[in-house]
Amino acid sequence: MSTTADIKAKSGLEDVVATSSAICHIDGHEGVLAYCGYDIHDLGQQATFEEVCFLLWHRRLPTRAELGDLQSALVAARPLPEPLLRLMRSLPTRGDGVDGMDALRTLTSALAHFDPAGSAADSPSARYDKAVRLTAQTASIVATWGRMGMGGSPVAPDPALSHAANFLYMLTAERPHATAVRAFDIALVLHADHELNASTFAARVAAATLTDLHSAIVCGIGALKGPLHGGANADVMRMLLEIGEDASDERVESVIRAKLARKEKIAGFGHRVYRTEDPRATHLRRMSRELGERSGQARWFEISQQIEALVRAEKPNLYPNVDFYSASTYYTLGIPIDLFTPIFAVSRVSGWTAHVLEQYANNRLIRPRAEYIGPAYPQTFVPLDRR
Repeated sequence: MSTTADIKAKSGLEDVVATSSAICHIDGHEGVLAYCGYDIHDLGQQATFEEVCFLLWHRRLPTRAELGDLQSALVAARPLPEPLLRLMRSLPTRGDGVDGMDALRTLTSALAHFDPAGSAADSPSARYDKAVRLTAQTASIVATWGRMGMGGSPVAPDPALSHAANFLYMLTAERPHATAVRAFDIALVLHADHELNASTFAARVAAATLTDLHSAIVCGIGALKGPLHGGANADVMRMLLEIGEDASDERVESVIRAKLARKEKIAGFGHRVYRTEDPRATHLRRMSRELGERSGQARWFEISQQIEALVRAEKPNLYPNVDFYSASTYYTLGIPIDLFTPIFAVSRVSGWTAHVLEQYANNRLIRPRAEYIGPAYPQTFVPLDRR
């Protein structure tokens, strides 16, 4: 029989295998990311986000008919309940200190009150339907919050548009061009899942208590809100803006070399798992270049590429991660910086729900132990009047 004296903690649970899963495979040394056995490069080049959602939820790609059914279900779920829109209008504005993650956390929790199945529905089919609705509505919440934050009125979703196209349309009230839609769709595919990252693990821990799906997803959102998990691409864009779009190559080099000399962390570099290039960064680099060239904003990509070269020359084993080129990609799409992390949730809700459904299907309460490092046992209790 083991005791806590036999337990030795690993900081951050690094390399500790906490569960088994059929959803996501990562090989950090080879730079492999795969969803249900499908390499992320194949999915990024050939699949739509809707196909990836089905894959994560069912462990296989959909037939044409199944994809059509899922698309119809997403269309039906996208409109937000009017009481939720009223709640959104009642929240403090972005300028008053409420950012997109604050709003998403609050509104997702409130959304549970309006779910047609209610919080008590716990059959596998009811939970799956909730996962579909949450995926549709998370995008609608973020797009509508962003639209209202820019002073616009909410835009109703268009049933003829894809998930990616609808988000951009609801955010900007303009029909997005095909290059923008494809770029954003690829970004959603790339961010859909990443094994037991902090937010996914938080959602699974909550689900293991058999709490409802909305509550588990709110836990994931809360974990994503932390700056050590989400927000790095926003920091990348702030760094780019600090340098300036019109900056010369000499200024870019001066700023980055000064940061490196001060041993400052360069946002968007390094990853807890990957020891080579993050495979998602490969696609986002290309998307950043293509969008920049099409929109006449190629300088953001050029500066990013110069930063990458400077960092890699100084630290050859430090590679750009998923956040580095997603910053210039999103900014070129006209997305406000404070929506960058909520957009992560727009994609990752598909993975969160897949993991929560998997947890429900083969559940055991997640209850780890801690290595005790407090005062020696036993301590002698001293009565209050003698202390």
